[in-house]
Amino acid sequence: MTLACIVALSACTLPRGVGMTNEIIGHGQSNNKDAPFEIVRVKRDNVVALDAWPTTGWSGTYHWLPKTTGSNAPLIQTGDMITLKVWDNSENSLLTNADQKVVPISKVTVAPDGTIFVPYVGDIMVRGMRPNTARKKVEDALQPFIPSAQVQLDYEPGESSSVDLVSGVAKPGTYPLLDRNSTVLSIIARGGGISPTLNNPLVRLMRNGRTYDIRSKKLFSDARYDTTVSGGDKVVVQEDQRYFTAFGASGKENIVTFPKETLTALEAMSLVGGLDDTRANPKGVLVLREYTPDQLRQDGKGPNRADVAFVFDLTSGEGLFAARKFEINPQDTVIVTESPVVSVRTVFGLLNTLLITGNRLK
Repeated sequence: MTLACIVALSACTLPRGVGMTNEIIGHGQSNNKDAPFEIVRVKRDNVVALDAWPTTGWSGTYHWLPKTTGSNAPLIQTGDMITLKVWDNSENSLLTNADQKVVPISKVTVAPDGTIFVPYVGDIMVRGMRPNTARKKVEDALQPFIPSAQVQLDYEPGESSSVDLVSGVAKPGTYPLLDRNSTVLSIIARGGGISPTLNNPLVRLMRNGRTYDIRSKKLFSDARYDTTVSGGDKVVVQEDQRYFTAFGASGKENIVTFPKETLTALEAMSLVGGLDDTRANPKGVLVLREYTPDQLRQDGKGPNRADVAFVFDLTSGEGLFAARKFEINPQDTVIVTESPVVSVRTVFGLLNTLLITGNRLK
């Protein structure tokens, strides 16, 4: 009876997780021109060349604008609100009466052509001027009509002189530019700073239909990246959207987000809890990646198939150093294959159970 059980057991497929290395990549698959995917064994002598292959899984640019320096005074722009107060002490004033010495002209919007309307003068161009320069221009324009006129000009920035802080901070909203030296970090600070709950935040600046990205850590570390913002800019702070998938005989099977800008294969393994001591095959750690047709090459300087399996042997120093330098791309799949020893252990465990059961039945 026991012998029959052993024979039946040997014919069964034992329950386990992900397949073994040879089951996934096959024997000699890398030399087969008709293979559906390419196999690349990552070693120290090819890891640098592999990192030059096209990046996959993310369409970001990391383009950023250099910092510039402007005036500490704001410039009047279309859509700004101007309030004028005109003082006139003359007895026959065109604006005031005997009991009135000041006339307010409240909240005049700067027109699309850059002008404001002033009584007796007409349209006056003020766009692009500092508030004090515009005040003097209005006062000079009134002199032929009101020789003793003195003008006070108050300036309230409109949408064209404001920045939208969209998300990722304590207080999102529209923030007027206090001067032409306002920077990304000063706007973020006015919004209460970046939310501490965001993982590896990305700062995105949108201007004139173009988008610029930078990691917050890099922005905070070097003052040269604290670029000056302009009216109409939109600043978005969001959590890093890049991720890779962990699968197989690792510490956990999950979708894992990038905790920093670049991530190596060895760091990815640490993020998923390393290799399962009882199941994993350290000679069969795989990184699966998909390339687009325009990224394929036939000269050896890039992938020759859209689907590529990178294979690591973590039992050797060469394999460990290669894994330490090989960069994971967003949307890669990291697979730790099953060790053949797992099947042997399972067989012996079941045999032991059968023998004990058989002895008890005697």
